[in-house]
Amino acid sequence: MGEQLRLMAVHAHPDDESSKGAATMARYVAQGVDVLVVTCTGGERGSVLNPKLDRPEVWQQITELRRLEMERARQILGVRQAWLGFVDSGLPEGDPPPPLPDGCFAVQEVDVAAERLVKVIREHRPHVVLTYDENGGYPHPDHIMTHKISLVAFDAAGDPERYPDAGEPWQPLKLYYHMWARARWFAIHEAMLAAGMESPFTEWIERAADWPDRDDRITTRVECGDWFETRDDALRAHATQVDPDGFWFKAPLNIQREVWPTEDYELVRSFVDGATPEDDLFAGVTETVRA
Repeated sequence: MGEQLRLMAVHAHPDDESSKGAATMARYVAQGVDVLVVTCTGGERGSVLNPKLDRPEVWQQITELRRLEMERARQILGVRQAWLGFVDSGLPEGDPPPPLPDGCFAVQEVDVAAERLVKVIREHRPHVVLTYDENGGYPHPDHIMTHKISLVAFDAAGDPERYPDAGEPWQPLKLYYHMWARARWFAIHEAMLAAGMESPFTEWIERAADWPDRDDRITTRVECGDWFETRDDALRAHATQVDPDGFWFKAPLNIQREVWPTEDYELVRSFVDGATPEDDLFAGVTETVRA
């Protein structure tokens, strides 16, 4: 029996792992892959987005509740999870936006903050790492900072001259960005209308001209429709962050599986042979590890 394959997903806040790549992770767990979610912050400055829980006592316990929610989601997905220990930066609002809070994640020096992630990489020794693109998926300061430290850590983890106190060097073989295909929302929207249903994405589609179209960057489509229910259960576990009756859950799973059964990624670093497009994050990795 060969070496167990290992996957690491680096996320900004608890709940991000359940809205980005969750079905992919559940699929690989089912295949025997060791999956570790790294959560950069505790979500301390997150909002209560579930109207059923928008109560003073919930706001007062948001830090503790988000840790409990993360544990429930982790169990549902079957992954392991590690906290980097940075403090949530919050999402500044206003024109101009206010300065970020002192000491928060997004104001850290990138090369210094990356050492914590290098240490976790060297401990877990992942073959594949998932993170956000340069826009953070959306421009939350913690998502953008997660992107920055992930790039530094991926490139530094295998270099014995960098972060010598962070453990034995380990070079992951592939780095991917999560990509939310613009075409996915159109496909599900149109399929629901064709089935005589009301689409929850109508308002989004009407604003589609404002969306950046980065679909041409997608290199990798991982078929994981069988785990969409697991994904949704994990997201609902973050009860303060999502309305269980909200639009995230309005599109029937059978329609999603029919029109868009994949989660999509952009391959941005690779140390293995292979060609894109591909349908497996471990394409080329399995052969390299066995060799």
